[in-house]
Amino acid sequence: MATKYLFLSLLVVLFLGCHNHTPNTANNEHDHEHETENESEHAHEHGDVKLQLTAYSNDFEVFAEADPFSVGNSSGILAHFSYLKNFKALESGSITARLEVGAKSVEQTLEQPTRKGIFRFDIKPETEGTGQLVFSIKTDSASYEIIVPDIHVFGDAHDAIHGAEDEVTPKTNTIGFTKEQSWKIDFATELPQVIPFGQVIKTTAIVNSAPEDGETVSAKTSGIVKFTGAAILAGRSVSAGQSLFLISGDEMADNNSKIRFSEAKNNFEKARTDYDRMSLLAKDKIVSDKDLLEARNKLENAEAIYTNLNTNFSSKGQSVKSTISGFVKQLLVTNGQYVEAGQPLVELTKNKTLLLQADVQQKYASLLSTVQSAIIRIPHENRTYTLEELNGKVLSFGRSANSSNYLIPVSLQINNTGNFTAGSFVEIFLKTLSNTQALTVPNTALMEEQGNYFVFVQVNPELFEKREVVLGPTDGMRTEIKSGIGNTDRVVSKGAILVKLAQSSGALDAHSGHVH
Repeated sequence: MATKYLFLSLLVVLFLGCHNHTPNTANNEHDHEHETENESEHAHEHGDVKLQLTAYSNDFEVFAEADPFSVGNSSGILAHFSYLKNFKALESGSITARLEVGAKSVEQTLEQPTRKGIFRFDIKPETEGTGQLVFSIKTDSASYEIIVPDIHVFGDAHDAIHGAEDEVTPKTNTIGFTKEQSWKIDFATELPQVIPFGQVIKTTAIVNSAPEDGETVSAKTSGIVKFTGAAILAGRSVSAGQSLFLISGDEMADNNSKIRFSEAKNNFEKARTDYDRMSLLAKDKIVSDKDLLEARNKLENAEAIYTNLNTNFSSKGQSVKSTISGFVKQLLVTNGQYVEAGQPLVELTKNKTLLLQADVQQKYASLLSTVQSAIIRIPHENRTYTLEELNGKVLSFGRSANSSNYLIPVSLQINNTGNFTAGSFVEIFLKTLSNTQALTVPNTALMEEQGNYFVFVQVNPELFEKREVVLGPTDGMRTEIKSGIGNTDRVVSKGAILVKLAQSSGALDAHSGHVH
């Protein structure tokens, strides 16, 4: 029994001794493991840090996500290239990425994209300092260059990571919209423009054919209208000299055009026969020169009458012909209708030049002399044109109010692009001359929510901030911004509604579709 107790006592001592030593070791090991895990997590966080680089040339936009740059370490650069003219992806061509620091540079050339519009470079810097990243683009048609300035190359990777962390863009109140998404839609961004922006007078105008652009064909004789060929309808194209219809007097007792034509033809033929006969007799001095002269005079008169009738008439009646090449604007008669000589029959137009006739309120009378341009909007097309785009001009403005509506008339002339219809109405924004400079954005950049207006400001080409703005007047294409953004804030000018929908969905991954 004593031996048993002695053995148990030894076990207790050994356990206590081990227990007193073990906690420190265990704690140390635990602390070390915890420290290792923290370092690993910290290193993982560092590894996720990316530089976001954006630059523009006259022709291209480049947006790149790059690993921080440090001497002797390879940095991956995922670059997206878009044409500025339409913000579509660069689908083919070779690109050289060149990192220049001081007098030294390293570069890599890729002959084709990794994916449409996306090129993946790996650059290993050799020199510490601040330099620039140059992208040289060669396509089948031309060569281009985009420079990304202020590229910092650090001496070691740890400093590079911390430097990149300081440049991380905060994503509070922002919306992700990737380049792959924007390439699939009608999308664009642009800087606000500071331009002269004076008083804008909004009104409507009726579209009419310009006076010199059309003609009215009238009857040259009395008679019955007869359609003999294809139906003459409004909008039908016609060519100069084309026969439209006839005016016949066959069935009329008085002023019968068929009888007059026959008489003129018979008189002309008789006069020609008489003159030919008397010319032969005059050679033998059988008739006098006076008689020959009278015969010649009768022939010329008869010929003039017959030629006139033969040109405009036939045995069937007057042939009504188109005087210009263009379109039938309005048919003023019907088949079988009796018309008098001089009565209008059909209105023709070339449909090339149009007259816009607008009326403005009297309060703008003092501004009308300063109207220098206009924006014209076709309501049913939701499309706008500048006066210059239509090769238009301001013709005149009234010096007095119209007695029927007490408004002042303003007339403008434009070339018809084929989208304007005579007789329809358009919206007009008359722009007055001004020396006042205003910050403006395209109307397509504006989004409205419950009476408040917003624009999407680009943080980088894949990240946008929704910002409220205060509006000034609009000219139909651009709107003055009184506050909310500055002239260096690039805004979404096309596709803003889809960025707004991306915000509403809340499910967009800012890096979806990227090849990392």
